[in-house]
Amino acid sequence: MRLHTPPQKPTLLKYILAFCVTVILLAGAPCPVAAAIVLQDMAGRQVTLEQPAQRIATLGSVPVINSMVFALGAGDRIINGLPDFARRPQWAYQYQFAPHLRDLPSLENPDRSVRIEALIQARPDLALTMDRRTADQLAIQGIPVLVLAWRDPEEVRQAIDLLGHALDRAEQARHYRTSFDTTLALVRERLGGAPLRRPRVLYLNPRSMTRPHRVAEWWIAAAGGQSVTDDGTPVETLAFGPEQILAWDPEIMIVSNRQDVDALLDDPRLARVAAVRDRRIAVTPAAAHLWGNRTAEQALTVLWAASVFHPDRIDRKTLESNVETFYRDLYGTPLTPTQIDEILGGGPNPSSTSTGVLP
Repeated sequence: MRLHTPPQKPTLLKYILAFCVTVILLAGAPCPVAAAIVLQDMAGRQVTLEQPAQRIATLGSVPVINSMVFALGAGDRIINGLPDFARRPQWAYQYQFAPHLRDLPSLENPDRSVRIEALIQARPDLALTMDRRTADQLAIQGIPVLVLAWRDPEEVRQAIDLLGHALDRAEQARHYRTSFDTTLALVRERLGGAPLRRPRVLYLNPRSMTRPHRVAEWWIAAAGGQSVTDDGTPVETLAFGPEQILAWDPEIMIVSNRQDVDALLDDPRLARVAAVRDRRIAVTPAAAHLWGNRTAEQALTVLWAASVFHPDRIDRKTLESNVETFYRDLYGTPLTPTQIDEILGGGPNPSSTSTGVLP
């Protein structure tokens, strides 16, 4: 006769053993690994990141590069302060957009070379520069470096998209591009229609007698001006002398600080130049960077310049509204009317006594 044994209920011990076996098996299983980010920078170099960069070092043209990082709402990821040349009132808004920069050390020497040991100790996930030679030097040290460069609208879009991928801020990059394209479209619309007379314009640094950056050829033309230096010469900085300025006879001159206005008005060699004679000299606005040079604020440069060249088509209210929207929506920084006036007036510069000429 066979005895029937009822099924045994699992004991607590069996449950614990089963759980432990499961944990052990799972621990040995391969975990999904995030795919590396492979990018091609604007010097044609291939750069690989293990993950989106959280610690960013900005080198060389620091205010310019910072302006692009701010535009993606990632200013808090920058791990270095401003270099010596940018610790002047003209760049004070850098601290408005990223207050922590004030307490950070620079990663550059006074001659603007990189403090490599300090950079290595700072442990950046990514370094950003506009100089190919610097990128190659740092790559030898095992530091991922992206080269950024732009001189026209399409390259601005490429630069912001590249940063968007590197920082996992693709949506913010798209938002920036929309703002950029909308602002340029507004200028085209306002300058369209009735025939447009393009004034002769010279953007210059009167101390070095140069056109500081080739990007000026784009924004002057886009704003409805005729740049007198736009001769197709593919150099970043173009040098000339007073005699050449007299030959060009620009109707409007644009400089990057208020002291330069006084220098031009007081230069007897330029007294017969139309812009000097008629006191039509404008100071570019400045916030994250000088708007006349390369900056994330470049679309605002076009809008501002168009308001200077053609004030009958773009009024002050339109300009102020777009400036307020840009810094609020992209930089996350609401500005007061006083701050907007300061930016449009050339930025903070308490040492200046010039009254300026053009608005």
